[in-house]
Order: sequence, then structure tokens, then C-alpha cells
Amino acid sequence: MKALPGALWGFLGVLTFSFTVPFTRVAVETLPPVFVGAGRAVVAALLAGIALWLTRSALPRGRQWIQVGVVAGGAVLGFPLLTSYALTTASASHSAVVIALLPAATAVIAVLRTGQRPVRTFWLAAGLGALAAIGFAASQGGSVDGLRGADLLLLAAVMVCAAAYAEGGLLARSLGSWQTISWALVLASPVTVALTAGEVVGKQIDGSPASWAAFAYLAVFSMFLGFIVWYRGLAIGPMAQVSQIQLVQPVLSICWAAMILQEHITWQTLLGGLAVVTCALLAVRSKNHVS
Repeated sequence: MKALPGALWGFLGVLTFSFTVPFTRVAVETLPPVFVGAGRAVVAALLAGIALWLTRSALPRGRQWIQVGVVAGGAVLGFPLLTSYALTTASASHSAVVIALLPAATAVIAVLRTGQRPVRTFWLAAGLGALAAIGFAASQGGSVDGLRGADLLLLAAVMVCAAAYAEGGLLARSLGSWQTISWALVLASPVTVALTAGEVVGKQIDGSPASWAAFAYLAVFSMFLGFIVWYRGLAIGPMAQVSQIQLVQPVLSICWAAMILQEHITWQTLLGGLAVVTCALLAVRSKNHVS
């Protein structure tokens, strides 16, 4: 397993994350968005704490705590809470329009942080892939004409998540992939526990079985296991190229939404999916120069 390339680890992470948008949409149908966004991090933090304790993992040192804080703020707090609120009014397909910008945002931040200088082929493939992903998602029922409240939340989620992905990928090289997300979950736990308690204490949470099942997936896979393989992929790298594998996430998310939320898949779905996957593969395979 240790010999797996960064791109394959990255794809396993993206495959796990591809269920996040449709399952969040299912969860917030009957559960409060703050509970969904923060509560899943509480469950994941419990799993992370157990793993850290059993392995006697060393504490982060010095500047690593700052990097852990960036991951906690973006991946543990920002993205789950912002998308949970956005998906109370936005559809899964519309959300995929904005979230499709995440690979480009991650690549830019990764380049700024690492000093890498990808060749023109990378930027061309990444740009075309972003356009293909947005066009594909929009053709499935989203919209790119004007920003609504949900769009602003999703854009903010993209930016904080991109920073968390890039910083987490760097930190995973020295701290370890699963340790990175685990310490971030633990660091954010006072906030996530407080937010969750505020939604539970004195209130009755009446979620449907489907919403609770979706919440369980978000807690165990989207918030914990998915990040372990994703950060490992970014750590192996090259980070800018591995980040572009996210371009297939809108394709996968809309496919799962069609199955879970009963959205109809057309021939445009197949053609759009092929275009996005092709651009992602070109970006991942392109080589880069480090300045």
C-alpha cells in the first residue's frame, strides 16, 4: 500500500468526498445545519482522539500548530458549516457549480506556498478542466448567472477548504497524513462541541433515518477517513497536479445525487463527465518545474 502513487491516493480521497454534497443535502433535510456541520466533526474528533491515543502519536511542534490551525479552520470548521447552510436552500447540482472551483483554488494556493512553477500544459489543462466542470454542473441544473446567498457561502467554503488542502498537504509530509487531520479535529473540538451542544441542549433533534445515515457517513468518511487518504496523496504529490483530481468530484457527486436524490442523468452527463475526467488526467500527468 505504501507504494501507491500520490494520484491514486488522491483519487481515493476524492471518491470519498464525492458523496459529501448529496449526503449533506439529505442530512439537512431534517437535521439542523449547524448540528450537521459541527456534529460530524465531533464524532470524527472522537475517532481521531482514540487513534492518536492508541498510537501514542507525538504532538505537533512549533509552527506545525499554525498549520494544524489552518486545516482546522478550513476543513473542520469552515467547509462543513458553510456548505451545510448553503445546502439548506441550494440543490446538490447547483452547489457542484461553485465547488468545482476548488481544484483551481487549491492549485494556486499550493503554488504560492511551495514555489512550484507548473508548465503551461498544466495551467491549460487545469483551466479547461475548471471550465468543463462548471459547465457540466451548470448543465445539470445549476446556475452561474449571478450570486445568491448560498453562492457566497459556497465560494467562502471553497477558499477556506483550498487553504486547508494546501496547508494540510504540506504538513502531512512531516507530521503524517492521518495525524494531520486528527490533530486538526482535536484542536477544533472545543468549538465543534460547543456548537453541537448549543443545537442539542434543550432541543429535540428529530432526524429521519436517512438523515442520520447520511450524517454518519459525513462524520466517519467525509470528516476523517477521506482526509487521511487525501492528505497522503497531496503529501506524495506533486501537490498542484494531485489537487486537479478534484475535477472529477462534480461528476461523481452529480452521479450519486442522481441515485440518492433521484435526479435524471442525460447524455450530456456522460459527455460532460468524459470532458472533465480527460482534463483532470491531462493536468495530473503534466510535469512541473520547481523554482
